[in-house]
Amino acid sequence: MSSQCETPLYDALVENKKKNPLSFHVPGHKYGQVFSRRGNEDYSAILSLDATEINGLDDLHAPEGVIEQAQKLAAEFFQCEHTYFLVNGTTSGNLAMLLSICGPGDEIIVQRNCHKSVLNGLELAGANPVFIGPEYEEDTNRYSKITLSAVRKALRTHPKSRGLFLTCPDYFGRTYPLQQIIEEAHAQGIPVCVDEAHGVHFQLGDLFPLSALQIGADMVVQSAHKMAPAMTMASYLHVQGRRVNRMKIEHYLQMFQSSSPSYPLMASLDLARYFLAQWNEEEKQETLQFIEKVRNVFESYEDHWSVLPVTSYDDPLKMTLRIKEGTGFEVMKKFEKVDIHPEMATFDQILFTFGLAPSLSVDQLKERLDKVDSQLKYEKNRATINIDQISFPEIQTLEMQYFEMNGSTEKKVNWNEAVGKVSAEAIIPYPPGIPLLLKGERITDEHKNRVLSLVQRGARFQNKNIEQGIRVFKGE
Repeated sequence: MSSQCETPLYDALVENKKKNPLSFHVPGHKYGQVFSRRGNEDYSAILSLDATEINGLDDLHAPEGVIEQAQKLAAEFFQCEHTYFLVNGTTSGNLAMLLSICGPGDEIIVQRNCHKSVLNGLELAGANPVFIGPEYEEDTNRYSKITLSAVRKALRTHPKSRGLFLTCPDYFGRTYPLQQIIEEAHAQGIPVCVDEAHGVHFQLGDLFPLSALQIGADMVVQSAHKMAPAMTMASYLHVQGRRVNRMKIEHYLQMFQSSSPSYPLMASLDLARYFLAQWNEEEKQETLQFIEKVRNVFESYEDHWSVLPVTSYDDPLKMTLRIKEGTGFEVMKKFEKVDIHPEMATFDQILFTFGLAPSLSVDQLKERLDKVDSQLKYEKNRATINIDQISFPEIQTLEMQYFEMNGSTEKKVNWNEAVGKVSAEAIIPYPPGIPLLLKGERITDEHKNRVLSLVQRGARFQNKNIEQGIRVFKGE
């Protein structure tokens, strides 16, 4: 068994730096020797490690040296058969998983509240998705829970489905009973893929919900950069079991990942695994005490918000405020004015994300929250905005198949004209990047009212001029 104290890829980059190499290869900054004077001080340390596929540094797309060793250490830590390093984010992992199990015309069962990359993967594959709608949870005021009964119904009504694609936890760190769902899919002989972007740290034990890997998922992708100390875009893809075709996975990873992968990103995955493996009881207690102090500080401003409790289904590294007056978007702006930067806001909630160690001064936080408190008291009696949540059908298919959409012409219409027509684009608030309206879904008054209300309240969308209208398919 290898030692989890090793960091082979990072060590190789450090050794390469010590040799003071004479670079006649890319990248053009030549280990930082050729770089803009502006920014040089900030970038110089990382540029000295920004190498390429020279002798001794291996090749991500055909690893047989230090990258292979680093990936094996990760697979050992996460207790799976193989781990792939991803430098194009969890998006590339979602795309590779989907295209490895389904193709044109294939049915695949997909959790409706998924990331946009899943929908992009379905479109690239030309698959026919069968969406399972999440159930509403009173405790959170969100649609997030997938049930075993819904999965059984989807499997029964679509018995030729090639796989099951789930998202757990959600952006807020909320999970649901997953093991029975995985077992049900396996009983039908189909693989289970899980977008566990926000759950890389679940491997650390009973403080956190169980990882999908631990309860039998066939393929799991994790954004190491979200909840572990890795660089942005650095992710893991884990695979295990006979339902996975690794040749296909590797084929699609070569398609979706850069042929010039970033060595600093890959080394940060090596170091993030090392960090997780070394995280001990003392650090665990220190982190928990820090989180408790921060939560207590926020709870002391009960006039403005309540702090949602952490249950066995919740990640304790996530904290959600439910806003009592006004909207989450409005209150988030007050935080940002005093340089407190939450993860995201919805119309009635604000999400905060902790790391695996204390990362700020609680006293400084209190000083800044006092300023927010004063501002909100000054603006007392702001109208409380209630925006009805969109309800999702338990089982749903698209109005048009992707090959039909690709052959159809589009036009942009205002929202009143759009109702009743088939959408030619997904409508995506960001964060969290989960579509309110799917490409190929028929537009309802509920969609229209929800989108326009969110735009009015300050939500950000990854759709240009969304308030002016939406692209629809002609003839629908």
